[in-house]
Amino acid sequence: MKKGRILNSSITVATPSKVSQAILVNATKDESAYVCLANVHMLVIAARNGELRNIIQKANLVAPDGMPLIWLLKRRGFPEAERIPGTDLTLKVCETAAREGIAVGFYGSTTETLDALRKSLLHRFPQLNITFCESPPLLPEKPEVDRRVVDRLITSGTKIVFVGLGCPKQEFWMAAHSPHVPAVLIGVGAAFDFIAGTIKRAPLWMQKGGLEWFYRLCREPRRLWKRYFLMNTLFFWMVIKQAVSRKFFV
Repeated sequence: MKKGRILNSSITVATPSKVSQAILVNATKDESAYVCLANVHMLVIAARNGELRNIIQKANLVAPDGMPLIWLLKRRGFPEAERIPGTDLTLKVCETAAREGIAVGFYGSTTETLDALRKSLLHRFPQLNITFCESPPLLPEKPEVDRRVVDRLITSGTKIVFVGLGCPKQEFWMAAHSPHVPAVLIGVGAAFDFIAGTIKRAPLWMQKGGLEWFYRLCREPRRLWKRYFLMNTLFFWMVIKQAVSRKFFV
């Protein structure tokens, strides 16, 4: 699959079907792997945090989950670039996993959300084999390897683990645990809540128009205003600054 670069991070250019297929192939091989879904928030943090940037670079896949990334990739010669939202990818992978009999698991969020998530997924995909569901205690931003979680994952036979801890915690968690678990770990952010129905997702026209962030901001302004306004502003400033530097100094 082709790759483009945004703020010094390598982004995979592929369709949701190809990303899902790659995940399932790794899962059937019992390989240790992890997948990041990049958005503006993640790339801004990575541009200022070498440790997170290194984790992203070592990921097996870094799919674009954000319309600003798609717009930039298209301008940089990748007209085929498509957004791959965590919610959509989770549903697509679960659909195929149910058909192929591949065990999946979920790590993150609250017990209540996980219960609702399980019910929602089994309603959609009755044959889905969910072998692991765990709501962790409050974790530090950079979690260390938890051998008890590793043992439970291995014992459960889970081959695909969706991780919903939020960025950058979930990326640090995946990087720490991936070498010890023969499974594919996928950081999907708020996908658990969207699928469970505990948070309402933006209408499709807002998703396609790059306004999903605005919809979420309107629903949770006190929690999200700083993230969206600050990170979006920093992102576009960094992109412009990098473009100007390359034009005049390279």
